[in-house]
Amino acid sequence: MISQQKTPTLERGHHGPEAYRLPAQTSAAVIDHQPRALKSKPASTPAGVRPLGLFNKVRNFKSAAQARATGLYPYFRTISSAQDTEVVINGKKVLMLGSNSYLGLTNHPDIKQAAQVAIAKYGTGCAGSRFLNGTLDIHIELEETLARLVNKEAVLLYSTGFQVNVGVISAIVGRGDHILADKSNHASIVDGCNLSLGELVRFPHRDMAGLEARLQKLTPEAGKLIVTDGVFSMEGDIIPLPDLCRLAEKYGAVVMLDDAHSIGVLGRHGSGTASHFGLTDKVHLIMGTFSKSLASLGGFIASDAATIDYLKHTSRALIFSASMSPANAAAVMAAVKIMVAEPERIQRLWHNTERMKKGLLSLGFDLGDSQTPILPVYCRDLLGAFKMTRRLEDEGVFVNPVVSPAVPPGQELIRISLMATHTDAQIDFALEKLGQVGKELGIL
Repeated sequence: MISQQKTPTLERGHHGPEAYRLPAQTSAAVIDHQPRALKSKPASTPAGVRPLGLFNKVRNFKSAAQARATGLYPYFRTISSAQDTEVVINGKKVLMLGSNSYLGLTNHPDIKQAAQVAIAKYGTGCAGSRFLNGTLDIHIELEETLARLVNKEAVLLYSTGFQVNVGVISAIVGRGDHILADKSNHASIVDGCNLSLGELVRFPHRDMAGLEARLQKLTPEAGKLIVTDGVFSMEGDIIPLPDLCRLAEKYGAVVMLDDAHSIGVLGRHGSGTASHFGLTDKVHLIMGTFSKSLASLGGFIASDAATIDYLKHTSRALIFSASMSPANAAAVMAAVKIMVAEPERIQRLWHNTERMKKGLLSLGFDLGDSQTPILPVYCRDLLGAFKMTRRLEDEGVFVNPVVSPAVPPGQELIRISLMATHTDAQIDFALEKLGQVGKELGIL
């Protein structure tokens, strides 16, 4: 039968082995469909072989297999086409409502050509870290372009967005320093905090009174970093940056903003949350990624020149990782040019967002406090989220389920994200299917 042992306590954004355990109330009919192997005891250790206790957690990990046995397992679905408004899964076209390609640039011919030209000139990789032999002129050009985009003195590229948060926070925060972090921050921020030598203090989601109460407990001379998402990736809401910056200035804190889901969505030319609020000068560190609006892979940190120089020589995630590939860098360059030259893409993204949001609300769905193209459709039930994901795919719509620990238990949701390239007809089709499945499953 399904294990009933208590799920380990995990912070938001952490994905531990038991992150997606099916609930205790799962029906007997579901349990009976488990493979026979799941009900058997682990094989005994052969005589003379020392037990590998470290792997007990591996042998006891059954939640994914249990989910597969129900036919509701929603992860690692294989796509055999470009990431576009429609994708092919198991030979069938489905409408993509689960992509982070907000501007719809991942299949743009100019971006693909730029990547191909870079491969022809530089090859497929850099064979070293930025610190040693892995810095290309195209990296420097991209850093200068991004610095102009977000209006900061300097930028430093990393090979992934995750590495930016891990590498910057662990380098900036030292022993005796304090990190004040929103409880809904991305997992990469959480891991960066855990790798640092500072004290981590969490404040309730978007709660500025809670943040101030925690700041008041710290000494004036203590080093303080306030780190937060600009747009929160699951809920789709925006940090109240004006109030946060006011508190940072009052209590002498540095502000770091994760703009992974803000670049290409908010601000002048899609330059992010700080630009959106007119507070670029008040935000000391702006982080962004390339895997969403900018149609590639990698990330960056923007700040003053002295801070960037410090990170070049102290950030282990940069120094001990191979540098960003030439094709990825060229793709980002091309994407930024298109984003700046074609402001109608961002306008269309917001048109699509409003059309979908209005339709979902009229159907009766709960969207929480979303303010962006990320629209959470709350199911507030794990099996309900999995069932809705499966049924929507059956009906030709791809969405992503979000369950604990990515959101608190009882806040399970279907995450819908819009693209600038979605058509009105595609949005209307999705609304029809969402309404149909929502009623079928009792969510509406």
